[in-house]
Amino acid sequence: MKEVTVKVPEHKVKFFMDLMKELGIEEAKAKEISEEHKNIVRERIKTEDPKEIVAWDKARNQFEYGKSEK
Repeated sequence: MKEVTVKVPEHKVKFFMDLMKELGIEEAKAKEISEEHKNIVRERIKTEDPKEIVAWDKARNQFEYGKSEK
């Protein structure tokens, strides 16, 4: 199944949601993150070497373009 993100003008949200309901399309529910997974991430943050941290814009550039900025 595909997941789609749609931006709807504020004044059209009710109309849009009514239309989706009429078409039988469900609103996505927020997914709960377990405490176990939260603790894993917290532990990784604590033990991360600050010298190894890469800013998101540089990391994204590496993924999108295969480049490395140092």
